Amino acid sequence: MINFDGKLAAFSYDLMDRLNQWDALRTKMVRGVPAEFTRDEWAYLVNFVSVDHLYDCVEKSFGQEEVCEPMSLMRPRGPIAIWLPSNVSLLGPLVLILSSFAGVPMRVKAGSKSNDLCAAFVQFVIDNLGEGELRDYLRDQVKIERFDRHDPRNAEMAVNASVRIAFGSDAAMAAIHALPHPVDSIGISFGDHRSEAWVEADALDDAAVTTLMKVFAIYGQAGCTSPRRVVVLGGSEADCHALRDRMLKLWPTTMKADAPMHIASLNVMHAQLNAASGWDVKLTNRNGAVLGVGPVDKAEMSGLMSLAIVSGTIEQAVAMLPPNIQTIGHNVADYSMLLPVIAKTKAKRFVPVAQMHHFGPVWDGQNFFRQLFEEVAL
Repeated sequence: MINFDGKLAAFSYDLMDRLNQWDALRTKMVRGVPAEFTRDEWAYLVNFVSVDHLYDCVEKSFGQEEVCEPMSLMRPRGPIAIWLPSNVSLLGPLVLILSSFAGVPMRVKAGSKSNDLCAAFVQFVIDNLGEGELRDYLRDQVKIERFDRHDPRNAEMAVNASVRIAFGSDAAMAAIHALPHPVDSIGISFGDHRSEAWVEADALDDAAVTTLMKVFAIYGQAGCTSPRRVVVLGGSEADCHALRDRMLKLWPTTMKADAPMHIASLNVMHAQLNAASGWDVKLTNRNGAVLGVGPVDKAEMSGLMSLAIVSGTIEQAVAMLPPNIQTIGHNVADYSMLLPVIAKTKAKRFVPVAQMHHFGPVWDGQNFFRQLFEEVAL
């Protein structure tokens, strides 16, 4: 057992050995990118499984490791069932890695309409990790399947799980949690959310603009952590046009790969539709995205790769937040000045733009990693 700030964590394995096994995998990962993953996705996973990052996730949940009088015992609740989304498939490997620290049987339903990156990653680990506890656990206690919402295996997952983790629409999660399940089990829900970026014109150098573009382009509006709108705080319409002009200029050297043909074609259509609805729109190089400038109170732009750029006061930005706001990415001179404002919103995350997609133990306003364990008073 390990004492984290008075909490005795009852892991069924040697924690440092497990961390080092994940970290050792990185030497194999950097040799090439599996066909199922993009280079950005694989690079993120390489950093995610580093011993320092994973240990930091544990400390953020339990506290720092220290010698003191234990006050409680943290033990795994029991088997975990995970229902993954179809829109952001990288969430599969990420949530599986963190959930694996409970050391209990795990059953995962992959999104029925997405690439099954979760199964691909686990198979890569099994094939490339040497003999040891982590490889045995992933091979023998983790089961990953793909089936639709009507499949009876959904009910099997729920009735046998001590923890249900569900990603998706509110209706999908309600249906999952309505399935018969143990009365002492818990449900953790990660619903349909939207995100945006708050920036200041004076704080945007070319590096910051490039980061903003990359964070948007990796998922477009399909990702709950992708900005659908950029708010230039305290700015003007001219500032919005200036930001868009810089994005148009930097796009060819930043986004070197062409958008798939069907996406580029849809972008042309949505540029016309958004222009008809009053947005001042321009297409990026080779129709990779649609960038629109308009008033802060205008309805959202349509289209997977459409990004709205507006200006307004902090009060206006808060007033126009969607009810299901998740992440606000910031690029401002002093973000601490905005914390009292954020405290009054429903935002679940307030992070630098570069970290909008970063996944961790605290997600959607709750420490889901800690909830995989029950606390026994001592």
